[in-house]
Amino acid sequence: MAVQPELISGETIYWSGQPNPHVIFHKEDVFLIPFSLLWGGFAIFWEAGVTGFWGTGTHHAPFFFMLWGVPFVVIGQYLIWGRFIYDAWLKRRTHYAVTNRRVIVLQDGRNRKLVSAYLDSLPAVAKQGPGSGPGTLQFAPATSFFSNFSRTGSASSGRRNTFAGWTTMSLGDFPIFRDIDDLDSVYRLVSDLREKARQPTTS
Repeated sequence: MAVQPELISGETIYWSGQPNPHVIFHKEDVFLIPFSLLWGGFAIFWEAGVTGFWGTGTHHAPFFFMLWGVPFVVIGQYLIWGRFIYDAWLKRRTHYAVTNRRVIVLQDGRNRKLVSAYLDSLPAVAKQGPGSGPGTLQFAPATSFFSNFSRTGSASSGRRNTFAGWTTMSLGDFPIFRDIDDLDSVYRLVSDLREKARQPTTS
């Protein structure tokens, strides 16, 4: 029902679904988890040091240094556990659909955003996961996780969430079905529809 108003004339939904709501680790977490622990641990160590928590002296650091460390502590906490909560919040507001013409991702978070691509123009259909699910279905050549940061920080991107680059559920310029349960069946459906859409029509 969430995707229905976005359909064009003559478009029919063949499959629809949402991401698996549980915490699912991805290949990016091989980097993000150690990095978040190092960042968060150092930020807390710094803040405790400048506030005199270790009791190494009678004089505290200037107030500026105490204030300086607060954003780093907040970011560290987000990276360690907050991003998983944010992902779960986005998953409940993300809807996927496969129609006779397009693959569609609709996300109704802080802002409503729709990303779609026509089946006959999909450059690739690649699945990442065990097959029985949950897994990810990608319709474009794989890009680096760090490309999210260039999109987030670009001047032309407009007003976006500060932490958009740190969540796997943020939408890019091309649709991706992340953490879907019926990965194999959706992969076969999209592949078949893509081949049919690319066949020349005959009179």
